[in-house]
Amino acid sequence: MNTRFARGASRHATLLPTLALGLLSACGGGGDDASPPPAPPAAMACDATALAAVTLSGAALRSASAVDAGSYTPPGSFPQANLPAFCRMTATATPTAQSLINFEVWVPTGAAWNGKMVVTGNGGYSPTLNYADMAYAMRQGYAVVGGDTGHQGDPNAMFWGVNQPEKIADWGSRSIHAITGPARALVAGLNARNPSRAYYYGCSTGGHQAYAQIQRYPDDFDGVIAGAPGNNRTRLNVEFMHRFLSNRAANTNSPVILTSAKAALITQRAIAACDTLDGVADGVITDPRTCGAAQFNIDALQCAGADEATCLTAEQVAVARKIYEGPKNRRTGEQIYPGLPVGTESGWAGYWGGAEPVRADYWRLWVFENPQWNWWTFDYDRDLAFADAKISPLVDQNNADIAAFKARGAKAIVYQGWQDPVVNAIDTIAYYDRVNTLQGSQAETDSFFRLFMVPGMGHCSGGAGATHFGNQGGPSPTPSADHDVLMALDRWVEGGGAPDRIVATRVVGGAAVRTRSLCPHPKQAVYSGSGSSDDAANFTCQ
Repeated sequence: MNTRFARGASRHATLLPTLALGLLSACGGGGDDASPPPAPPAAMACDATALAAVTLSGAALRSASAVDAGSYTPPGSFPQANLPAFCRMTATATPTAQSLINFEVWVPTGAAWNGKMVVTGNGGYSPTLNYADMAYAMRQGYAVVGGDTGHQGDPNAMFWGVNQPEKIADWGSRSIHAITGPARALVAGLNARNPSRAYYYGCSTGGHQAYAQIQRYPDDFDGVIAGAPGNNRTRLNVEFMHRFLSNRAANTNSPVILTSAKAALITQRAIAACDTLDGVADGVITDPRTCGAAQFNIDALQCAGADEATCLTAEQVAVARKIYEGPKNRRTGEQIYPGLPVGTESGWAGYWGGAEPVRADYWRLWVFENPQWNWWTFDYDRDLAFADAKISPLVDQNNADIAAFKARGAKAIVYQGWQDPVVNAIDTIAYYDRVNTLQGSQAETDSFFRLFMVPGMGHCSGGAGATHFGNQGGPSPTPSADHDVLMALDRWVEGGGAPDRIVATRVVGGAAVRTRSLCPHPKQAVYSGSGSSDDAANFTCQ
């Protein structure tokens, strides 16, 4: 492992040191008199001058200001409503000489703070803080933290990583670790007590960051929530490129062969064919792996004659087949990244690119450092090996040996939508299976690491299923440990029991119309055969 990421590297400064009580020898006459106990540490004002007394390692406080209860609009973002009064601190972390990671710490004022802390993750390659996630956790009483991953400016630009391996490492592996220790110190200094628990919460790149914490920095958090983890980053980007190349005539970048409308048609027909395999007609495929060729065959959608809106041309069928197959090493036949499962087709267009592949700059700028690089020349054997040697060690989080995370008593909840067209559910399951193999039994894995598959959910949220359970973009209408993933994690860490199910809600027009149990993998929610199929109470995890 690169020593940059060694778990034993720089520990942050002690937050509230214990003061020893010395005994003074008496000068004549009698016994020893104990010195009076030291005064307890005093809370600090929400002021940069006062908080300058907090010792930070590898970081510096920039500002601190009090924010009134109600609605708050972070700089350059959208209003966040129903917040408690809080102290907003801004700071920078510099784990290396090339690093600059901006972060914010929000701490509820007085009794509104529950004594715990949540660090939030990011999305894509953007430096934007996820203020919605910060607000979600702070409404539950947590001090919250968010950072910019170590780069600033255009959220879609990737020039900042050219010949900058430390900045790529900050984005891909290190930034959450770099801000967590200083943030903990600031929270402790402000309130004169350490946070009793520290959790992490993120989805997509935020899920990728969660896996970095579990694998590289297992001591940072008591519990981690990882949604749609993009941890297999280099191969995920190979799939985006494969999707682009599969849907164009060779050596052309437009037009697409399979249109978004035809892709949506495939999803519609697949759901019609496989919806009731679980015994319930609800517009959702519970497990797309059961929707095989016997139930749904893409060839059956091919037009008998001229092209029409209700069928696919032979060329469009061929494109769909390539995307289902996924990218392979053409020399060895090895599967590089899984093909997308049935039911994801309506979302394919979002990541098959326009004039160029999605994340082309990952290859053009970071891997090859060649602005003229031509994606049609990509070699799935030679070029992938080159990327694995140069960039993958900085960004991929594929180590399934997470015994250190387990040994420190930490817990992890992973969630993944089956209809996700970005992070492949099959790949998320594959990582879980590797963890399970190393743990030696299902019981050992279940004791600290649980995966919840979400039927009918897209990337992090949304979709035709029950997709509101405190996940990113899916606040639960019933905030409780049985219905909210962050509350479920807190209960588990605090000894209240592992989540044997999480009840998700389908919300339409602001109203709850269905609940469904999400089960720890490999279990699935099975309908009892009686009672409303819109009520989770009529399903059991089997």
